[in-house]
Amino acid sequence: MSYIDGFVVAVPTANRGAYKEHAEKAAPIFKEHGALKMVECWGDDVRMESFTSFPMAVQKKDDETVVFSWIVWPSKQARDEGMKKVMADPRNSAQRQPDALSTASG
Repeated sequence: MSYIDGFVVAVPTANRGAYKEHAEKAAPIFKEHGALKMVECWGDDVRMESFTSFPMAVQKKDDETVVFSWIVWPSKQARDEGMKKVMADPRNSAQRQPDALSTASG
């Protein structure tokens, strides 16, 4: 059975290009370390609901867009082993949370 890592984040809307570049650089690293697929979804028509919603979960600000992403792994074991390798990969250390993706620099 496949194993899925899912992420929901708020990204400053003005930084969409930087986020896309970040994801495009990260995908080959994850795949090299065992991920089968990475999917990035830039929010469109994501409404704030009264009880719970993605915008509420990430405390989205007016100038941000919700991004929903997931990584498909062959198994939890492959994910655990692969994620350790991804986090240790020197190509990824420069990738982690670039300033262009944070609200503070947006």
